[in-house]
Amino acid sequence: MNPQEYDESKIKTLSSLEHIRKRPGMYIGRLGDGSNPDDGIYILLKEVLDNAVDEYIMGFGKRIEVAIDGAGKCTVRDYGRGIPLGKVIECVSVINTGAKYNTEVFQFSVGLNGVGTKAVNALSARFAVTAFRDGHFRRAEFERGELVHDEAGESGEKDGTLVSFLPDAGIFPDFAFDPHIVEERLWRYAYLNSGLTLVWNGRHYLSKQGLLDLLGRELQEEALYPPLHLTSNTLEFAFTHNDDYGETYFSFVNGTYTSEGGTHLSAFREGILKGINEFTGKKFNGPDVRDGIIGILAVKVQEPVFESQTKNKLGNTDIRAPIVQAVKDAVVTHLYKFPDVAAVLVDKVQRNEKVRRELQSVRRDAKARAKKIVLNIPQLKDCKYHPAAGKPSKAGRENMIFITEGQSAAGSIVSSRDPMVQAVFSLKGKPLNVLGQRLDVLYKNEEMYALMQSLDVEESVENLRFDRIIVATDADVDGLHIRNLMLTFFLQYFEQLVLQGKLYILETPIFRVRNKEKTLYCYSEAEMISAVQSLNARGRGDKGIETTRFKGLGEISPPEFKRFIGKDMRIKAVQLDSLSEVGRVLKFYMGKNTPERKQYIMEHLVADPV
Repeated sequence: MNPQEYDESKIKTLSSLEHIRKRPGMYIGRLGDGSNPDDGIYILLKEVLDNAVDEYIMGFGKRIEVAIDGAGKCTVRDYGRGIPLGKVIECVSVINTGAKYNTEVFQFSVGLNGVGTKAVNALSARFAVTAFRDGHFRRAEFERGELVHDEAGESGEKDGTLVSFLPDAGIFPDFAFDPHIVEERLWRYAYLNSGLTLVWNGRHYLSKQGLLDLLGRELQEEALYPPLHLTSNTLEFAFTHNDDYGETYFSFVNGTYTSEGGTHLSAFREGILKGINEFTGKKFNGPDVRDGIIGILAVKVQEPVFESQTKNKLGNTDIRAPIVQAVKDAVVTHLYKFPDVAAVLVDKVQRNEKVRRELQSVRRDAKARAKKIVLNIPQLKDCKYHPAAGKPSKAGRENMIFITEGQSAAGSIVSSRDPMVQAVFSLKGKPLNVLGQRLDVLYKNEEMYALMQSLDVEESVENLRFDRIIVATDADVDGLHIRNLMLTFFLQYFEQLVLQGKLYILETPIFRVRNKEKTLYCYSEAEMISAVQSLNARGRGDKGIETTRFKGLGEISPPEFKRFIGKDMRIKAVQLDSLSEVGRVLKFYMGKNTPERKQYIMEHLVADPV
């Protein structure tokens, strides 16, 4: 058959469920294996949990039970109203079917497109749903979206819905649920829905103060004043300041975390600025007011408009003015009511203003030096493609920058990279330890300033020129030290990039095991031993096997390196368990407490068996 032939026979029409299985990324974003919170299996769990939480939001059921077995099968039981029995099958298998188009039934639902549970069904090897209503039940079972069993009858169970699903290993190969990621998600639901109890593995997740509890947990440094907190039917927020740099926010819409913010977050920030300026009668700049702030915002919107099915960014423009006004009024009222808080907050703003003015001359000098080299930064080998400012690239076209050490390692990556979407920034040696350093250090240190320029995050992290920042260092002691120094750099000055999931660690092989027929690359000693055994099993014995340990990235030839930064690239996202832990961990491992750190190392040394 002529591959160039194009006629009616080449046109295909997929059913909605077939389309979900053929193009899962359109519905759940990335696939992944469960090592990242944004991986598809957590989106599946989220879609089911969202439906259960929506019932609580509407005032039905105060308890949700979750179970995940060793094979990865998830079960979620809520005690809401239960799906109407006559529509159970349609609600989980027919696209654009659901009650969430009706604002009388679900006023503040996350899922409005009638897709979520259908995607879970289509992408699961096995899926089952049971609805309990008024002493009766209906149960439907599916395999990869196809109905295989349907039954109904009487039941003594309480009203509600029971959903179980096993992600399809054909779509999510080698997947596994990370208990810590699941726990973080359950806590988030609890914080956003005070009074709701979620139960998982016998543990209860319950918050009595809502966002105040979440704010207290995420505070890295001691707050300068008690948080300002407002709760209403459609808006809840809390914020305070500490002595850290930058702005840190967690924003939510109808219970869903909007990692990229949106109109609600920009309105929140504007409302804080207007409130403080109205109270003081001055015209402070936004960065002066917000530097060091940590805030949490949750809004309820009847018809939220998101940029994608994964709901990372809110687009509703009609909510902006009401949020600005509500936040401004709350700030003004609070500051008049608590003059001691007002004094501390205004002092913080004035100190920020003073630091900014002191930095202006340092910035001028740094920018004057930068103009001499324009954007031809010596350490940067840029790529050709960059996303539009403030917008991520389309799926499959993400660009990235590798931060590596030394010329040899950089040379290997530069020679093997895809110059269209892969850039390389080469460190000259060990970078400066910036823990506890003032912001002007960035402008006085040539290398740190060059890196900040390369990323284009001086004015705002929203200007980041890359979809991913990947730290690529040797797998030895020096390489790990450089990695820690870079993590400290980002956490100290650009923490929001880490919170947004932009920072990664590149994993490269430590060993190469090969014979004349096959070459295997191993990322650990255990993989190396397994590889040797595998090649031995082919009958050649140890004599035909060569094992090489790579001492650094520069020892890997460019043709070999190409596969390690190509489609099979292994990267790990840098994730924060809790902001409150970041400061403590950084101070211990990167601070000036050398004797304490040395004692800890001595007490925890593990000797290799002889």
